Formats: sequence, structure tokens, C-alpha cells
Amino acid sequence: MPTSQASAAMPSMGFTQLTQSDGAMMTVFYPSSGTELPVRQGPFNLSWVPNGQPMMGNEHLIVISHGSGGSPWVHTDLARALVHRGFTVAIPLHQGDNYLDPSEPGPPSWRKRPQEVSTAIDAVANYEPLAKHLSFGSVGVFGGSAGGHTVLSLAGGLWSDQRFKAHCEKHIEQDFSSCVGFTTLLKGNWLDGLKIWIAKRVIALRFSDETVRQYHDPRIKAAVAMVPFAADFIPESLKQPRAKLGLIIAAKDINQIPRFHVEAILKACAPRCEVVMNLPDGGHGAMLSPLPPLEPNSIGNFLLGDPPAFDRARLIPELNQNITNFFIRNLMDGA
Repeated sequence: MPTSQASAAMPSMGFTQLTQSDGAMMTVFYPSSGTELPVRQGPFNLSWVPNGQPMMGNEHLIVISHGSGGSPWVHTDLARALVHRGFTVAIPLHQGDNYLDPSEPGPPSWRKRPQEVSTAIDAVANYEPLAKHLSFGSVGVFGGSAGGHTVLSLAGGLWSDQRFKAHCEKHIEQDFSSCVGFTTLLKGNWLDGLKIWIAKRVIALRFSDETVRQYHDPRIKAAVAMVPFAADFIPESLKQPRAKLGLIIAAKDINQIPRFHVEAILKACAPRCEVVMNLPDGGHGAMLSPLPPLEPNSIGNFLLGDPPAFDRARLIPELNQNITNFFIRNLMDGA
């Protein structure tokens, strides 16, 4: 292929930020014809076209819902794969559950996240330089971990605080990190019993609400949930998803044990959902690319670090292409 045609087929990644209603900044990546510049964001060396001139892509928007305490930067490799195929990508910061403000993770954030995705779509639709290149009747969403919970909500799943509590009461020893987050680990010593007792007491006090949560945004037509927190969902509510639903499984995930979470959803929704990719040697951190530096011997490294056999350099580009192809098939082909 001549260089000029290759350039036309592979846009640069434009970058801008829009102010959210809470004052935080939503990051948006999009096809641009400008020249990318190197950028340093925290520990990451990235590149994009700052406020580059938007160009026509494939007219579709993807919203990425980050994980608990997450940032846009750990999803830039996926964003780039999507932008190269013509998508615009919006990554809102979820209020009280992001890298700048981690004050309210778990169910309090999960109740708000679906609406925050809808608000992100509205914000892009109201930003004329990008909106004029987009059609908003067929939007995709991607999310991992807590972001995967957001995606399952948007795909029609029903969940409740009480189901979260019930899961942790029954399975906290096997799925400890799902119930307590990144605060501590079970270490097989005499303190484990005390940790479990305290965790159960806190969960019982905070999460007894039996209200069944549901949310619907008719613009969302395709959704990919990666290593989602899903044990609080009524699995049968996703037997017929409202959007085309793809799931990504990391078999060695010790943060959200697959049999309690993504595999329970797959059992309920198949064959009306599909496995976008199964990573037999993948851990919870496979949803992050670039992967942030993790301190050796830390809880974060234990829960997010790649298992020894995981070939990140080979598998993450394949994963990103599989996600991109899923959205192309379900948002564009035959539309």
C-alpha cells in the first residue's frame, strides 16, 4: 500500500478533555490528521495530537468505564486501537471512584456509573467539533472490573446491594478481594479470622439495601465487560441482554474470581452473548494497558500483576483488536 493511502487509513489519535458536571475532566480520543507529540502523564509515556483537528471516522462513539480508582491513561492502548479503526472514545472519570478521588468505591459508585456514561455521551453530543462527525443512535461501551459492572448494568443487568452482601457473607474467604478491595489480603495466619469478621460487619452495616437497580440508555447497542465484578447481579436478568454483549475472561484473575463473576454471567446469557477473548494465563490487570508500575510485594502487585506465563506483548494487541472487531460487527456491519 502506498504511504499516502496507509496514512489515510490510519488516523492519528487526537486528544481533548471536556469538563464534567462535577468539575472533573473527561478524556476524549478521536481520529485526527495532526502530528502526534510525546506526552508524559504520571508514570506513562504516551503520545497524541493535543486538541487536534477532528476528522471523519466511522461515526461511532465508544465510552470506556474505568475500574475502581482508575484513570484514562491505563486504557490508551485500547483507545488507540479503536481510533485507528475510526472510533471516537470517551473516558469519563467516575465520581468518587477514580485515581484523583477514590473516596467512594464499590456499590455507592456502581449506582451512579451508568448515568455517568449517559452523561458522557451527552457531553460529546454537545461538543460540536466532534459531534458533527458522529451518530449517537448506536453507541458502544467497554469496561473492566468495576467498569465491567457498569457495562453489565447498561446491558440490562439487575443488581442490588443486598446481593453484594449475600455474596460476601457466603464466599468472602474464596473471593476476599472482591468484598474488601485493595485494603488487605488473607495471608493464611491467625489474623485472617479477624479480617473476615471485620469485613462482614462493615458490609452488613453498609450494604443491606434490597433495592434492585436497573438502568437503560437506548443509545447503547454493544457492550464489552472484561473481568467484571458481577456476583451481585441476578444472572437471569442478562439472559436476553438489551445490547449485544461480549465478555472477556482472565482465568487466573484472583481479584474477581471468574466462577463467581464473569463465568456466572456467561452461563446465564449464552448463546445470546459471546466470549470476545479468553485469557487462560491472564490476571485482573490484563484489562489495563499500559499497565501502571506496581510496587513489589504490594497488594496492588498481587492483585493486578501479570501471572508469570502471561505474554502481555503478544496478547494485549490481539485483545484490543478483538474488542475493536466486536464493536465493528455489532455497531456497523449491517447497520
